[in-house]
Amino acid sequence: MRGFEHFSLSREPAPADLGNVIEGFWLVRWDLGGRPSFEQEVLPYPCVNVAFEDGRFMVHGPCTSRFVARLSGAGWVLGAKFTPAGFARLARVQMRALVDRVLPLEEAAGRAPRPADDPASARAAMLDYLAPLAGGDADVARVNALVDRAQDDRSISRADDLARIARVSVRSLHRLFEQFVGVSPKWIVRRARVQEAADRIVCGARVDWAAIAQDLGYHDQAHLIRDFRAQIGSTPAAYARRCASR
Repeated sequence: MRGFEHFSLSREPAPADLGNVIEGFWLVRWDLGGRPSFEQEVLPYPCVNVAFEDGRFMVHGPCTSRFVARLSGAGWVLGAKFTPAGFARLARVQMRALVDRVLPLEEAAGRAPRPADDPASARAAMLDYLAPLAGGDADVARVNALVDRAQDDRSISRADDLARIARVSVRSLHRLFEQFVGVSPKWIVRRARVQEAADRIVCGARVDWAAIAQDLGYHDQAHLIRDFRAQIGSTPAAYARRCASR
């Protein structure tokens, strides 16, 4: 990946007793050495990240489109990636209010960990902060499993399919996801299939866009292409050309 010429990224899995709430920690370090600022794109994913940056713990809510991180100078950011439903156990605002937003942790959850001086102390502060959430939560585990199923099961193309798996109505599923994730099950299913199509392009496979649009319930192929561009950053044709030129 070209970005790793400019920064390093390391990941650490979550402690076992917090696995229902966070997937793990990530640490980004960079030093541009006087070079101009650098932009790194991040694809949307239905979860919250809490990052210690510029002396504060900030909540990065679920993004519904491609996010571009801009790095300049030198520095580091330590973050905790939550499971899709994990942050709902902390939130003092509705999860939908966090979608496509960045705000201080104390505003989203009522309080924040103590400030940190380095990545190790930021991680320790986050672990202390999250300690009361250790253990299982049936609703969180259920929603996490449904999001994973939507991601991994290619036969799921609509929210109705996921509702049948969950054995609830589409309306009940929507309320469940709004409460615990902030985005709709329809968006999660479409996101998974759009990014699956992008992966197929990377592998050089042919993609029948008209068929995918029909399967996913789009009104027409143009709406699918619009979503692809929002998530990936270019149209399918432009993305295919870029992949072919690598």
